[in-house]
Amino acid sequence: MPHRPAVGRSARFARAAVLAALVLVAGCSSFVAGAREQSVRTHRPGAQLTVVADAGPSAAAIGVSRALFAGSDVAVVARDDDRAATLLGAAAAVGLGVPLLVGDDSAVAQEADRLGVRRVLTVGKKTHLRISSLTVPAVPQAVASVTGLRFADADPVEDDAAVRAVAALDPQKPAALRPVHIPPASTAAPHERLVPVHRPQPLDDVVVLASGSPESLAGVATARAAGARVVVTGGTDPRASADAVQALGSARSVVALGADFAGAPDLGWEVDTARTGTQLPGGGQTLFPGRMLVALYGTPGSAALGVLGEQDLDAGIQRARTTAAAYDDLVDRPVVPAFEIIATIATGHPGDDGNYSAESDPEALRPWVEKARDAGIYVVLDLQPGRADFLTQAQRYESLLEEPNVGLALDPEWRLGPSQLPLQEIGSVGVDEVNAVSTWLADLTREHRLPQKLFVVHQFRTGMIDGRERLDTSRPELAVTIHADGQGAPGDKQATWQRVHENLPPGPLHWGWKNFYDEDHPMLSPQQTIDQVDPDPDLVTYQ
Repeated sequence: MPHRPAVGRSARFARAAVLAALVLVAGCSSFVAGAREQSVRTHRPGAQLTVVADAGPSAAAIGVSRALFAGSDVAVVARDDDRAATLLGAAAAVGLGVPLLVGDDSAVAQEADRLGVRRVLTVGKKTHLRISSLTVPAVPQAVASVTGLRFADADPVEDDAAVRAVAALDPQKPAALRPVHIPPASTAAPHERLVPVHRPQPLDDVVVLASGSPESLAGVATARAAGARVVVTGGTDPRASADAVQALGSARSVVALGADFAGAPDLGWEVDTARTGTQLPGGGQTLFPGRMLVALYGTPGSAALGVLGEQDLDAGIQRARTTAAAYDDLVDRPVVPAFEIIATIATGHPGDDGNYSAESDPEALRPWVEKARDAGIYVVLDLQPGRADFLTQAQRYESLLEEPNVGLALDPEWRLGPSQLPLQEIGSVGVDEVNAVSTWLADLTREHRLPQKLFVVHQFRTGMIDGRERLDTSRPELAVTIHADGQGAPGDKQATWQRVHENLPPGPLHWGWKNFYDEDHPMLSPQQTIDQVDPDPDLVTYQ
């Protein structure tokens, strides 16, 4: 083996001094050619869903760093009480491709040690971290001079828009973010510069769902620095965001970021459902408050039972669109056309099964469902069970209810007792039967990872739903809606509307209103419907 000469203490000291000098004077590649690049290593989370629900900004940033970074020679640090420094530090971290840590406590020091940080860019006030630090004021010119980053100009950021602004940062040219209440400043450029940072391949198949809560800002910056896609959902249900549903369709790993997610017990299946990528008409996978439905009511092929049957399928699609379009300029949400198809029709004859209800063949309705789906039209199947029960009839249409654009409506007026007859008496239903149907429908929706379904219960008399105060509104798979379908003069209809708003069950509840072409005297125009019906209905049906 060849002899290797020993290196004396003085030689080692000289070499270390040279390296230290290089670090002190080196800049990014645009400043110092040939400087050794700092190393950054990312990794995907081990689980398909990782929840970072820490309540503090420091812990949230550390949680994302642990989830997405295996190591980094460099980190950006800012004090968690320095808003300007945190925002500009976020832009710097995204531009460099390194984690942003906030604060200077032992947890931050431990995360820096795990990452193997050898150099810290401190933006704003100095910290007490015992790591070699280059400190610059929270001024874009200062940060740019030590990093070589070219910041895009940006308007000042309001506090409630800060997380979205960070999520939108472009790693190739991040914007120099600052709070709206702090004026721009200038400063002399520091002489010291960072060694260039080598970016790893972006984690573009990782999606970070950010609820938008303020403590998540640094974590969002760290996610963007890793190249992950960040979608600010504004809540904890990813199904409610069309952008989240689209992004999750191709995601390998998902990180949920925000203290709000700590209280989201349904997050796992909601993410699984969103990952199907299926969108409702109007976008996303939840119905309200993200849209308003305007529906034609009736049954195909029968003009006597409602306006839906007054024309063929293609003409029905066009009429539904035209009817819905009249509301476009009246509400501040998308208006989606819909069909409410009477699937089972109460009749004056018992029929072969003796239940006084004529059940349509599901396959006869399928063309209406499928063509409506392709045309961006939502479909509700309406049940008039006669002497049958609602659950038995609903299960008959299971194959259609497995379609993403199909919901269900129960019409208690036509739920008759053993001795009652249609058109002679007004029927009613006990709430336990209604809840049995909603439970079955919610379970079906979850099992097949379907978007939220509209679940409508028609009512124009208080006695039509016995025990309505116990109506189950707890299942997030369903948008439970009370539909006031009384007819007559506007004053009478308003009285009905007020009555059905009394003694409400707890939980989220949505509202529907029906306009009758022939039986209302007069029928409200779209403008009058919005002006006079309070609260604004989520569903307006025309019969």
